[in-house]
Amino acid sequence: MVKLADGTHLYPVRNRQRYGERPGFKITELILEHGQEVPWHRHTTVIDTFYVIEGALRVAAAEPSQEVVLGPAQVFQVLAGRPHRVTSASAAPARFLVIGDAQGAGLYDFEPVAAPGDAP
Repeated sequence: MVKLADGTHLYPVRNRQRYGERPGFKITELILEHGQEVPWHRHTTVIDTFYVIEGALRVAAAEPSQEVVLGPAQVFQVLAGRPHRVTSASAAPARFLVIGDAQGAGLYDFEPVAAPGDAP
């Protein structure tokens, strides 16, 4: 798959607002409606930290396989290189922050990957 500097054109969301951005670092607020998703992807050097403001957010990760459902004020972190996907976990919208930080090791990237178990 191809690494992209920005993958936002790949998935529609109800709302997307950037609050801070510099090379290797982004703070973005997203609202996902039921059925919307941030598709499977990974980042080369970026650690994604998810913080739920309202609703319920499902974060699925691979390598190793893990799925968590977060509610308001809960946090989950996905380390660099780990494939992950994000969806609303209920019929209500999920409003959350995603803080992407390359820890000074590089630039933000978005690499779409196949869902775990899909044939290459």
